[in-house]
Amino acid sequence: MSQFAINVLFVGASFAIYIGIAIWAKAGSTKDFYVAGGGIHPITNGMAIGADWMSAASFISMAGLIAAGGYANSTFLMGWTGGYVLLAMLLAPYLRKFGKFTVPEFIGDRFYSKNARLVAVVCLIVASVTYVIGQMAGAGVAFSRFLEVDATTGLIIAAVVVFCYAVLGGMKGITYTQVAQYVVLIIAYTIPAVFISLELTGNPIPALGLFSEHSESGMPLLSKLNQVITDLGFNEYTADVDNKLNMVLFTLSLMIGTAGLPHVIIRFFTVPKVADARWSAGWALVFIGLLYLTAPAVASMARLNLMTTIYPEGPTAEAIQYDERPNWMREWEVTGLIQYEDKNDDGRIQLYNDTEAFAPTAEQRGWEGNELDVNRDILVLANPEIANLPGWVIGLIAAGGLAAALSTAAGLLLAISSAISHDLIKGSINPRISEKGELLAARISMSVAIVVATYLGANPPGFAAQVVALAFGIAAASLFPALMMGIFSKRVNNYGATAGMLTGLVFTLVYIFIYKGWFFIPGTNNLADTPENWVMGISPLSIGAVGAIINFAVAFAVSKSTAAPPQEIQDLVESVRYPKGAGTAVDH
Repeated sequence: MSQFAINVLFVGASFAIYIGIAIWAKAGSTKDFYVAGGGIHPITNGMAIGADWMSAASFISMAGLIAAGGYANSTFLMGWTGGYVLLAMLLAPYLRKFGKFTVPEFIGDRFYSKNARLVAVVCLIVASVTYVIGQMAGAGVAFSRFLEVDATTGLIIAAVVVFCYAVLGGMKGITYTQVAQYVVLIIAYTIPAVFISLELTGNPIPALGLFSEHSESGMPLLSKLNQVITDLGFNEYTADVDNKLNMVLFTLSLMIGTAGLPHVIIRFFTVPKVADARWSAGWALVFIGLLYLTAPAVASMARLNLMTTIYPEGPTAEAIQYDERPNWMREWEVTGLIQYEDKNDDGRIQLYNDTEAFAPTAEQRGWEGNELDVNRDILVLANPEIANLPGWVIGLIAAGGLAAALSTAAGLLLAISSAISHDLIKGSINPRISEKGELLAARISMSVAIVVATYLGANPPGFAAQVVALAFGIAAASLFPALMMGIFSKRVNNYGATAGMLTGLVFTLVYIFIYKGWFFIPGTNNLADTPENWVMGISPLSIGAVGAIINFAVAFAVSKSTAAPPQEIQDLVESVRYPKGAGTAVDH
């Protein structure tokens, strides 16, 4: 059986399972559509959260970023896992106690303001749309290689599949689909990692193999990797980070962005009682940890495999001839995600860090520039092929990559459609809308969101994990402070919360747009996205933490200069802070 047929078999079977589950778990009411009826078991919910959380950025792109940047990019691991600790301790049980369907609904009721609710809807949509771009881009990467279609066609296929199970099943269908997707993606991620760890170190546990000896050289694996890449002008894989401020702010942005992401928060509304919300977060950490503990090993081994493929005799010896490149490279070249240019006409592939510091060494070796451009998002997906693993492993990781992208995309699309149908239409435009009409509006909203997400996914502004990091920054700067103040401060009022969210959102978006080159301001058109141009060395990916600080400051300042919230609101905050009882979700 050809590799293409194997890929189609694995991907097709997984898609059939997802759509079958959606038909079985079809939402029959708004409560089913928004919160799966409120009766999901904590373990089931924890697994669904794991799939919802481990997006294309986690499955496809995170290891690629770590592989390219080494220790410096471990912030993705620290921020995304640390965020769940915050979520479990500071938000999940209290929001479940409040008993609403959506994040904007909580903000609107807590701050007794339709304006606050509408601003929260805007913040949610901006963050979620930015996030979903990364998922659709990741789906396009996976489809373009494994089903041998162009990225646009792949996005359309992914959109059709999401439409079938998300629009039909709502949260109820998505929950059980995500359980299946978690099983697929965790098996797909760990099995190739086990094979590769055995091959490189003899240790079947990738996380331990990372700190084991390299079988061929007898050196510690990370020392071997450091030796290979430093001989080619790259920084040491384990090198420390120069800009500690940016690293801390980036980690913080990812952490509080995690705790403020609406598509994750709404999952805690699906369990029967408050205690189950805590247990769901705990189980989610277990399920997420299985992948995140493996990711650093996958990244290191992928980087080493790539470099030794190009320089089989070592980095100081001759590189392979382009005409003799391995089949996996030929296949990925078709997608455009690997590009080669022979700059010195020697017919060989020169892969090195083309910097001024390494220029004398490159000139001595007769090199005239780096000749191979490898998209970071392909490393996890290409790793089994680079290591010459069996065809069924390659098919499995194809299904896993798509499961990761589609599971998170579905959760995000549900959050967007809920904000439009429940918070915008029912909450402001037509409060008297029937349940049947609201359910129809939710499905239409999700359909439109899928179309928009597909278009944007075809034109992403960066790597999947980079785009996702921007979404986290937006959520951190806008929604997280409002949620925290809504739970833990009796004094913050509607004016303060609204002003804080708007200020945090606008500040963060302006900084991102300027330094990503998406927004023209006279006199700043020459600002490139480089550390030399960033304010105090703070990157656009880290600015969400600063936006959150500004949000808090503005909210408290405005609240202090205006009237205190009504007594009934202060009493409500007091009751939410002590999450006793079942906290049954309110029917609408």
